Amino acid sequence: MWIQEKGKGILAKLLEQAIKILIKKECKKICNLKIKIFSSSTQIIKGEIQKINIIAEDINYKDLLFDQFELEANHLKIIFKITKKELYFIKKPIIKFKVSLSQNSLRTVLLSSNWNCIGNMISKKILNQEKLEDIEVKNDQLSMKATENNITNNQGEIINIKVREGKVYLENNNNNKAIQIPIEDKIYVTNVSIENNLINIFANSLISF
Repeated sequence: MWIQEKGKGILAKLLEQAIKILIKKECKKICNLKIKIFSSSTQIIKGEIQKINIIAEDINYKDLLFDQFELEANHLKIIFKITKKELYFIKKPIIKFKVSLSQNSLRTVLLSSNWNCIGNMISKKILNQEKLEDIEVKNDQLSMKATENNITNNQGEIINIKVREGKVYLENNNNNKAIQIPIEDKIYVTNVSIENNLINIFANSLISF
């Protein structure tokens, strides 16, 4: 039976702190990070975690920006060194997660010096323009503007986001062109939606620390 927050044991609390340390090491920035372990002290001593929930906001992971992040993992096998607050997974767990991106986050990433090669590749492949100029998420639709020879196409093109066989594609219905967005092979995307002008990506992945 899952324990309640009020009666949580000391091992669960220590484990939450260890995971928090691991996550913060991986991120340049992360806010409002909350971790909940659903497991008894006896289970943790045996190296078992029934369930982990993680939520966070305003994340910078390798210069990728996410407004919101939610994660769930179940039935994990671990080695937890209490004195050092070190955590190791016996097997790489499969997690379910959701990330949400706003217009500002997506624009900042795809126009940044680190990632503009992806933005410009999108522009060339589906907009027939040399350089991605702007991104807008409005009325739950994604729109992109691009430039060619320093001339901007002021009328943005509506871009559809599709998921096929775990991969994300951007499609321009005006010219029937599409491009697959590069994503790590270990990540399998199950759905992408736009709600309240946030792009929500739902996926499964192997994870290791």
